Amino acid sequence: MIEATSLVKCFDDFVALEALTTRIPKGSIYGLVGSNGSGKSTFLRLVAGVYQPDGGTLLVDGQPVYENTKLKERIFFVADDLYFLPQATMNDMATFYQNLYHSFSRERYSKLCSIFPLPPNKKVHTFSKGMKRQVSLLLGLCCMPDVLLLDEAFDGLDPVIRGAVKKLLADDIANRETTILITSHNLRELEDLCDHVGLLHHGHILFEKEIDELKLGFCKVHAAFKGGLPENALEGIQVMQKSQIGSLINLVARGTSQEVSQLLMERGAIFAEGVPLTLEEVFIHEMEAVGYDYNNIIF
Repeated sequence: MIEATSLVKCFDDFVALEALTTRIPKGSIYGLVGSNGSGKSTFLRLVAGVYQPDGGTLLVDGQPVYENTKLKERIFFVADDLYFLPQATMNDMATFYQNLYHSFSRERYSKLCSIFPLPPNKKVHTFSKGMKRQVSLLLGLCCMPDVLLLDEAFDGLDPVIRGAVKKLLADDIANRETTILITSHNLRELEDLCDHVGLLHHGHILFEKEIDELKLGFCKVHAAFKGGLPENALEGIQVMQKSQIGSLINLVARGTSQEVSQLLMERGAIFAEGVPLTLEEVFIHEMEAVGYDYNNIIF
């Protein structure tokens, strides 16, 4: 389990994380989303033991991480800004990590080298961005960590490799109870992969819920009225967004799609039906609630 309590991290006079509190259960895959500069990467570096907290506590399985070599051997961090030893091949990097992680599996390394389209004897600095990302993920999986930290892990991966990585991550959770913490700006990616998600903004976690539970407070409804939308049609409905294309009215509202659809039908709608709400839409509306609205940014 990863447990942060009133966690604080500062860089000079800039407060990156302020009183952050969260608990991430063992064997779960937790998606951390947030605005740019919200502190996502800083939190991952604290969990990895790269940074020392300036306040509060951060524990992994009940132990502090910073300068805890034994615990760090159970944690692998795939950073957004990838680094490899100069002139190293993928085989060289595998040997390097094998010396750091006693759990490194050569058997798994050989198997994944046969799956990923990567030349293991070629110098990594000659690889494309997506290939370098594959190398980092491959090596991280071969280290067999108990905690895997992924910062924008799918950036630059093609759809086939992305699907393969998701399958490998799911297998590690099922077979080894690996705890995975992943940040991404691609919310569609997290929606397919994570079972919990937390929204980070200005160093605070605004909320964290299971993916399915997160969407329960919102609904999206398509409706149409003969002769246009009546004046009282939306009374009593907490509308968060309304748009119209021709006679089709699109609503995002608080509540259930069944409740909103029924109200609209009672008020003369020709039809009204709920449609799936994406994690991205939930994120946008929650951020608007705290003033992070594209209408305030684009001008």
